[in-house]
Amino acid sequence: MTQVNPRIEPSWKEILKDEFNSDYFALLKEFLVEEKSKSEVYPPGNLIFNAFNLTPFDKVRIVLLGQDPYHGRGQAHGLCFSVPDGVAPPPSLVNIFKELNSDLGIPVPVSGNLEKWARQGILLLNATLTVRANQAGSHQGKGWELFTDSVIKKVSDLKAGIIFILWGRYAQAKESLIDTKKHYILKAAHPSPFSAYNGFFGCRHFSKTNELLTRHAFEPIDWRII
Repeated sequence: MTQVNPRIEPSWKEILKDEFNSDYFALLKEFLVEEKSKSEVYPPGNLIFNAFNLTPFDKVRIVLLGQDPYHGRGQAHGLCFSVPDGVAPPPSLVNIFKELNSDLGIPVPVSGNLEKWARQGILLLNATLTVRANQAGSHQGKGWELFTDSVIKKVSDLKAGIIFILWGRYAQAKESLIDTKKHYILKAAHPSPFSAYNGFFGCRHFSKTNELLTRHAFEPIDWRII
């Protein structure tokens, strides 16, 4: 098996060490090496664990679940729904910003970079952490879901009072991994243009998240993108 030594923030590396030492993760690493030898893979290797590096385990207050990284060149940088500065926000992110504006009156930002959210304790976690260029879903079923399911379970088991934001059926299927007796679940339709009008718009998850945080004397999230 391939030796696995991920570039990931130390607290996560310790908590997820059993995953990194597992047979399935070694096979996943071999798959990625093979993929990169014949096609372009996003995000770049140093950004695969960007969500973890920007939000250490002890800082996690909120988990926002996505599905796949963006598969266009320059879009994916390891945070669900987010794109780097200078990259046009994709349609789902545009709708997220519309709801943010409707909910809290925050002006729709030009940048789609959500790093500021991550640095405030929002784990922006995709279920699959890599993708082949221009092929949505191409790295599903290769092991990433086992890994990220374990992440969700670890957060649920080892922490309390976390707000899990589940947009769409795929994210909502992960609710079974979460101890709902000690955590909060916010559910709505996916912000995709195909479903946003079926319950995403008007969900007010940004203000609801801050209400839950302030109820427990925690600092609310500053949702503005500077």
